[in-house]
Amino acid sequence: MKLETLFLKIVVVLLGVPVLALCIFAVPVLGGIAAELVPGFPLIEYLVRLDFYASAVPFYYALYQAFRLLQYIDRNTAFSESSVIALRKIKYCAVAIFGCHVLVLPLVYLYALADDAPGVVIAGCVGPFASVVIAVFAAVLQKLLRHAIDIKTENELTI
Repeated sequence: MKLETLFLKIVVVLLGVPVLALCIFAVPVLGGIAAELVPGFPLIEYLVRLDFYASAVPFYYALYQAFRLLQYIDRNTAFSESSVIALRKIKYCAVAIFGCHVLVLPLVYLYALADDAPGVVIAGCVGPFASVVIAVFAAVLQKLLRHAIDIKTENELTI
């Protein structure tokens, strides 16, 4: 089991690299595009940058919680309260990322209108949709884990 969790830990760490690259290279460009789309509102560039950087914070915190969850699995303490707490934090992080990305959707729509590319709106919805899927998946896992812990506790008390 250690080999599988080691692989997953490496994947979790590697997931952070593209997001860091996007924050460094793509977010300033997106801010510039937003400033061009809404020329009457000069602060929009900084608000877009702030929004994407703010969504990166819960993303990295969720990666950290996933890494901790894999450590609990390594220590054979996966069925513990700390695992439930980690899943709850991942769920809240996904909801926070969803909220940040939904705030940018009107600008995505404006860009699609200006560029006459309706597929951009669909591409803009991928991030929020993925965040919702992760939040629901974490919530389901949290409930299943809570139920398994309750059964395990009940069995320990019976014996």
